[in-house]
Amino acid sequence: MAEEIKSAGQGQQRQGDVVKGDFATILVGVGTLLDSALTPLGKIVVQTLDSLTVVAKQILEGVSSSLGGKK
Repeated sequence: MAEEIKSAGQGQQRQGDVVKGDFATILVGVGTLLDSALTPLGKIVVQTLDSLTVVAKQILEGVSSSLGGKK
């Protein structure tokens, strides 16, 4: 009887470990998915900001030259 209770407790612990392992695997998978999705978006944002900086600089140079300023 004592052995049955002891083995039943071990079975529940193993099942709990499996659930924890599966949950950790899911979290790692979700993290990897988010990382792979956000990295390209970050690069797009950086390229957009660089382009806007170039455009803003050209606009300011145009305004400066039209007001009679020199480079």
